[in-house]
Amino acid sequence: MAERSWGGTKLADRRAARREILLDTAERLAGEEGCAAVTVRSVCRQARLTDRYFYESFAGRDDLLLAAFERVADEARRALEQAVALSGPQPEVRARAAVAAFVALVLDAPHKGRLLLLEPFADPMLGAHSHRLMPVFTDLVGGQLARTGDSVDRRMAAHALVGGLANLFAGWLHGTLDVPRERLEAHCVQLVLAATSPRGSSPPARGTGCPTVT
Repeated sequence: MAERSWGGTKLADRRAARREILLDTAERLAGEEGCAAVTVRSVCRQARLTDRYFYESFAGRDDLLLAAFERVADEARRALEQAVALSGPQPEVRARAAVAAFVALVLDAPHKGRLLLLEPFADPMLGAHSHRLMPVFTDLVGGQLARTGDSVDRRMAAHALVGGLANLFAGWLHGTLDVPRERLEAHCVQLVLAATSPRGSSPPARGTGCPTVT
């Protein structure tokens, strides 16, 4: 039996559209006001949907918040993967592309950056899930590291790099790191190049277009 439609759209499509509206609303609320602002009532009110439509997609507030967080994390992962895949083999070009892709996500859409990088410190559920997602990003970064040392060295380097970059962006978003955006981005490129360069080689020095933060 063909699926019934209403107003030219199918039931499954309308449900999917309502789910995206709820996710967009939760993402914005969490990123702009903090996770404490995300409740079933507040989300439904701002999305202009009844709780009936909320519960057709989510079991409760935590389920929605986690889905919104995972959606931003997945967007970040895909942006990094695409940047690396399209940038070619040159380490500096690849580093610049990866950093630019992440900057475009977390700084051009700061509510996404805050949800991804700051709110896990405020919400224990997101904090625990953020730790579980860490291997996704460390594996992605680890695959770009120079093949020097053993796998344990590369894994530790990937953890250090991901953690360091996340803290830099979090500090910028929180306002505790008061540097121009361009300098933050250039410093992040330097960190990536330092980690991905074979031992004994040096990343481009100051004056080659990648100044460091001192």
